[in-house]
Amino acid sequence: MDKVMAAAAQAVADIPGDATLAVGGFGLCGIPSTLIAALAETSVSGLRVVSNNCGVDDWGLGLLLRAGRIARMTSSYVGENKEFARRYLAGELEVELTPQGTLAERLRAGGTGIPAFYTPAGVGTQVEEGGLPWRHTPDGGVALASPPKETREFGGRRYLLEEAITADFALVRAAVADRHGNCVFHAAARNFNPLCAMAGRVTVVEAERIVEAGELPPDTVHLPGVYVDRVVAVDASLDKRIERRTVRPARTGTGTGTGTGTGTETAVSRTDSEEK
Repeated sequence: MDKVMAAAAQAVADIPGDATLAVGGFGLCGIPSTLIAALAETSVSGLRVVSNNCGVDDWGLGLLLRAGRIARMTSSYVGENKEFARRYLAGELEVELTPQGTLAERLRAGGTGIPAFYTPAGVGTQVEEGGLPWRHTPDGGVALASPPKETREFGGRRYLLEEAITADFALVRAAVADRHGNCVFHAAARNFNPLCAMAGRVTVVEAERIVEAGELPPDTVHLPGVYVDRVVAVDASLDKRIERRTVRPARTGTGTGTGTGTGTETAVSRTDSEEK
């Protein structure tokens, strides 16, 4: 079945308001920026988004957040997005913060039909006990808090019950996809993308390169096409952001550093991998 669609706008046109979205990416690495931008051009609102974070103020999911289209985020951290923090603290956004490994497993479980699982992550904290603020009041109070989680002991150790996550739609970025939806991801850009794709009832993939069915060796496929419903080609030359770029003086002398000994070089350290 040929799953390639002509344009990103066409691929996201039937996403309704109040839909749940699972969105791949980590920081700004491997995010489906073209699909997000296309969705931002629509009028949908009230979105309930599951993603590791919410981009930055002017890129990725930050575009939808800034426009007031997102009602709820399920994430592992706030990241560099000041608008995310502002809306959360002002009571304009509901936020469920989840341990990163737990978030990944909740998505994977949803994609494989496992309704819930036990994990030691969060035992003895407010993740177990409840009371984490999900939504604030405008004056800083707590309007909605997380409930306590069911626990059970296995082998003398206590575990929390976590429910799986499924989403109405999933938005994913791949390096290569074939016309049947089989996908290959590049390096760190793989991150949450396969997990989100598995959890979506309708999964839309933007791919930097589309090949004919059969061109991808089976052993290279990271995400089978059975999880993918739509594929859109995107321009691989478009700017790929780095969340934060920092520089430090290069090492001097003849040691193992990258400098030549002049002390004038700089080495670039990136806190978020750039997809190639």
